[in-house]
Amino acid sequence: MRRLPALAALFTLLLTGCTASSDGKPPAERWRPRPGTDWQWQLSGRLDTSVDVPVYDIDGFDHPKETVDELHRDGRRVICYLSTGAWEEFRPDAKEFPASVLGRGNGWEGERWLDIRRVDVLEPLMADRLDMCRDKGFDAVEPDNMDGYRNRTGFPLTARDQLRYNRLIAKLAHDRGLAVGLKNDLDQIPELVGDFDFAVNEQCAQYGECGALTPFIEADKAVFHVEYELPTSRFCPESRRLGLSSLLKKYELGVWRKAC
Repeated sequence: MRRLPALAALFTLLLTGCTASSDGKPPAERWRPRPGTDWQWQLSGRLDTSVDVPVYDIDGFDHPKETVDELHRDGRRVICYLSTGAWEEFRPDAKEFPASVLGRGNGWEGERWLDIRRVDVLEPLMADRLDMCRDKGFDAVEPDNMDGYRNRTGFPLTARDQLRYNRLIAKLAHDRGLAVGLKNDLDQIPELVGDFDFAVNEQCAQYGECGALTPFIEADKAVFHVEYELPTSRFCPESRRLGLSSLLKKYELGVWRKAC
C-alpha cells in the first residue's frame, strides 16, 4: 500500500485543518473543508485506501478505528457516513428504535423514514452514533436522509420540524468536535448554511439545482457533489465554475470514481 512520506502527510493535514485526537477527545478546532477539495466516497465493497485524495467519506459502522487511523497516517481526512433520518434494519442498534418512530420505506431495501419530531427518542440514539464516530477518530460526519419533510414518510413532517432536527444533528456533531455536512435538503440551505461545515449533494446537475449550493461556496465551505447518470462533460464545466468538488459515481458507491 502506498504511503505518503511523513512530512508530506503532515503538510496535507495542516492544509486541511487540525488533526483528530487519537484518544477520542474533541480536537481544539474542528476541520472545515474548503471549496474544491477533492474526495472519495465509498460505501460498498472492500475499501480501497490507495485513491490519492485528501478526503474519504466511508460508512461509520462498517469500518474500525484502525482504518480511520490508517487513512490519517496517509494524510487523509475521514468523514463518517450515518443515516440520521431513516432507520436501517441491518444496523447493530436497529432494535433500539421503537416501532412508533418508524415510517414508510424510503426506497432502499430494509430502510424506513424516521419520525424526526420525536427528538426525545432519537436524540440519545443519534448521540450514541456520533459518539461512535468520534471514538473511532473520524474528522466529520455525513448525516443522510436529512430531507424527510419533502418525502412521503408516513408522518406529517413540516419544514420547521426538519430545521429543528437538522440543527440538532449539527449541534450533536459539533459538541463532539466533529465537522458536519448538510446532505441534500437544498431548499433549507439559506437557513442552515451557518449550522453546517460543508455540504454533500447528489445529482444537482441532473436536476438543474447546483446553483442552490452557492451559499456554501460563498461561505468558503466545500460542496462534495456526485452525479450518477450524466457524463462528466455535462456537469464538470459548471461544477468547476461554481467551485464544487464533483465526482461521477455508480449508484452502489463502490471504489470506481471519475473526478472533474
